[in-house]
Amino acid sequence: MVVPVILYGSSVLRKHSAEVIEEDNILKIKEFLFDTIKTNEGIGLAAPQIGLLKRVFVIDTNPVVEQDVTIEKFEGIFINPSIIDSDSDDIIYREGCLSIPDIYEEIYRPEKILVRYHDISLVTHEEELDGIKARIFQHEFDHLNGILFTDKISLIRRKLLTSKLNRIRKLSQSQKTEHYADII
Repeated sequence: MVVPVILYGSSVLRKHSAEVIEEDNILKIKEFLFDTIKTNEGIGLAAPQIGLLKRVFVIDTNPVVEQDVTIEKFEGIFINPSIIDSDSDDIIYREGCLSIPDIYEEIYRPEKILVRYHDISLVTHEEELDGIKARIFQHEFDHLNGILFTDKISLIRRKLLTSKLNRIRKLSQSQKTEHYADII
């Protein structure tokens, strides 16, 4: 089921998410996230972006694979993720966000990270990620902690984006969003 993506300005994007537990309807959460990301042609989507404050996100590199054949095709769900370690070398990459449409900024993040997460069967995995997969993981992981990529740009850049962000905030205020706590 495709659901609306929560826009910048909504307080739900600034809240910390709760752990996913066995009693949660994980299959329904997965369906909501993947249907919504595919419809919006995104590469990452966290549960808070659909109004669900749970520690889960999905990654789907298919939209960028079509533009860059060097990128590995990947689609997956990350439940209760954590970043265990990160490379000291940061790389810069132009990021955007479905919750902050039409704004793209250069963001520094570690190139490699060591992560732990659960899959759809709640089996624990530990894995080293790099490249675009590491980038998307970090961006979506931030959403689970109420952090947006615009928080990582300089104050001057943020000031320059004020009018664009205010327009999105106004859209957010008029957006009728539901919270999907009843699905879990």
